[in-house]
Amino acid sequence: MQGHLFKQRQHEKGIGLIIIIMVLAFLLVVGLAVVTTTGTGSRIAGNLRWQEEAFNAAEAGFDIAWGALDDMFSFGGGWTSFEGHYLQEPLGIDVPDINDPNSQAFYFRRLTDAALLYLFEQNSIDENTNGVLFYKQLYILTQEGSDDIRYTYTVFLIDDEVGMATSDPSDVLMVCIGTAGVGNTLTTARLEVLIAIEQ
Repeated sequence: MQGHLFKQRQHEKGIGLIIIIMVLAFLLVVGLAVVTTTGTGSRIAGNLRWQEEAFNAAEAGFDIAWGALDDMFSFGGGWTSFEGHYLQEPLGIDVPDINDPNSQAFYFRRLTDAALLYLFEQNSIDENTNGVLFYKQLYILTQEGSDDIRYTYTVFLIDDEVGMATSDPSDVLMVCIGTAGVGNTLTTARLEVLIAIEQ
């Protein structure tokens, strides 16, 4: 009888050990899930912050470009319409030619913001190019007073009626691309605003 009781207690100890191992494994899985969720949450918060900064850069580009356009029309800038002030290169940037698949690849709405900026860089498109008001313009200072290269905006003008039977030179589509971050953390945001001259 004593041997039977001894075996039963050993069996109970074995079951208790299995239960303890299962509880520890469960706690380990829960702990790993909490750590993973916490790490993901901070990355998401960081991404949202960069996205907001990129949108702010695009808005800053719009504000500055709006002032520049006002100067061009009001204070001796010499503009009376938008005709001749649209971005037209590379071919197909403003409207894709359905007969030329290569031009369709450059249509500004088919390209991501990063691809558009890269295209501008590869084709030497900058403020000296007709239709580009600002290219990778820095606008924020660091605490030391130098330009913060993490934040830029690019603004260009597109003829919103190009390819149509009639074109209205009194309006334009202004495209503002804001960037925030550098390298692999580069985030972009785009604003497209239709602007018309008051008659």
